[in-house]
Amino acid sequence: MKFRLTMLLGATAAILASAITAQAETVLKWAHVYETSEPFHTESVWAAEEIAKRTDGRYKIDVFPASQLGKEADINQGLKLGTVDIIISGSSFAAREHPPIGVTYYPYTFRDPAHLIAYTKSDIFKKLAAGYEQASGGNHITAVTYYGTRHTTSNRPIATCADMAGLKIRVPDVPAYLAMPRACGANTTPIAFAEVYLALQNGTVEAQENPLTTIEAKKFYEVQKNISLTGHIVDHLNTVVSGMLWAKLSDEDKKIFTEVMQEAAERSTKIIEEREKALVDKFKERGITVTEVDRSDFEKAVMEKVSFEEFGYDKADWEAIRAVK
Repeated sequence: MKFRLTMLLGATAAILASAITAQAETVLKWAHVYETSEPFHTESVWAAEEIAKRTDGRYKIDVFPASQLGKEADINQGLKLGTVDIIISGSSFAAREHPPIGVTYYPYTFRDPAHLIAYTKSDIFKKLAAGYEQASGGNHITAVTYYGTRHTTSNRPIATCADMAGLKIRVPDVPAYLAMPRACGANTTPIAFAEVYLALQNGTVEAQENPLTTIEAKKFYEVQKNISLTGHIVDHLNTVVSGMLWAKLSDEDKKIFTEVMQEAAERSTKIIEEREKALVDKFKERGITVTEVDRSDFEKAVMEKVSFEEFGYDKADWEAIRAVK
């Protein structure tokens, strides 16, 4: 009897241990398209480890960088399919579900990174994020990271809006990114992010636009010798938790995920701002021609030629963002 009781207790303990282990090993996939050297990756890894600590190991989050689980459109779709649980992606992709949230990509909306961050704490951001959550089936934006201010690299110097006439320029496959180049007469070509370097190298396109930090990380400066500081979009990335996962999380875990992801976003934002400050001089040292432009020239062309309505944006939302202090 004692032997049988011992065996029974041992079996029960084994079952309980197995259940606890299973609970401890809830594995989640966090995907993005950025290089491992970029803070969007390093701080995601930090956040994954921090969430594991703060939840006593109940969640194990694997981070997949550099389009390992698909291009940006793919990982956004993956939130619905259940192939990914968390992604980092721009509001331009969220706008495919809820067009109004993409108004932040209308050129020259934000004055600077501080204005962007102030927006993420505003009522207009809460309204737009809630609209996206409802339209996407529950996908929840937990944090926003400053991605960088977008500038233009090209084979030939660009000093004015008119200089872009006829220029073959790569833009992401997102309508809002077309606004400034098309307003200035450029020929836009949507090419996947992972394929841009080769497209510039083989002459498929003559130009592209991205923040200085991305120009460095993706080594676009190796195949483009001109950078024009057009500063047309103060860009950002959202950390998005799938609706399926968000619905399963307890209130306590939602709080942990949100706090950690916001801390990671703040860390990334600080790194990006510090890197940007140093990069202009660094590019000049490499022999790159860096041109300061009159941004009002580009902004004037956009305001005259690009309507909010064609992108599904509400001008009232744009005005509310512009009014944020």
